[in-house]
Amino acid sequence: MSFIDAIKSVLTQYVGFKGRARRSEYWWFALFSFLVSLVAGFLDGVLGMSLGEGGSLGVLGLIVSLALLLPTLAVAVRRLHDTDKSGWWLLIGLVPLVGGIVLLVFFVKDGTPGTNRFGDDPKAETQAAPSFA
Repeated sequence: MSFIDAIKSVLTQYVGFKGRARRSEYWWFALFSFLVSLVAGFLDGVLGMSLGEGGSLGVLGLIVSLALLLPTLAVAVRRLHDTDKSGWWLLIGLVPLVGGIVLLVFFVKDGTPGTNRFGDDPKAETQAAPSFA
């Protein structure tokens, strides 16, 4: 899956928590989120739109964070589904140090081949060969 395809896929399923997401879809969207947040932070600094005295978060950064929150959660849940794990495993990220490492291992891991309890394999070719009969 390409960078653009991954972003389109995630944003068209904005709050779609059902199904499975390929590893490439998850990581391309993570890169997209990082880059958009970086640009928003840069623009906040240049335009002087920081909130509070520390200036660690600006107006654009806050808007980007809120806009990408639900699709980020949704693609993370679908990625866990691809590894045959429940989306509730995201809550392990709340455990200091260990939780983030466990989630990273789950996100890097190959998906289960074939159909699992969360749906069909996203890597499988879904297009049937055309029939000329």
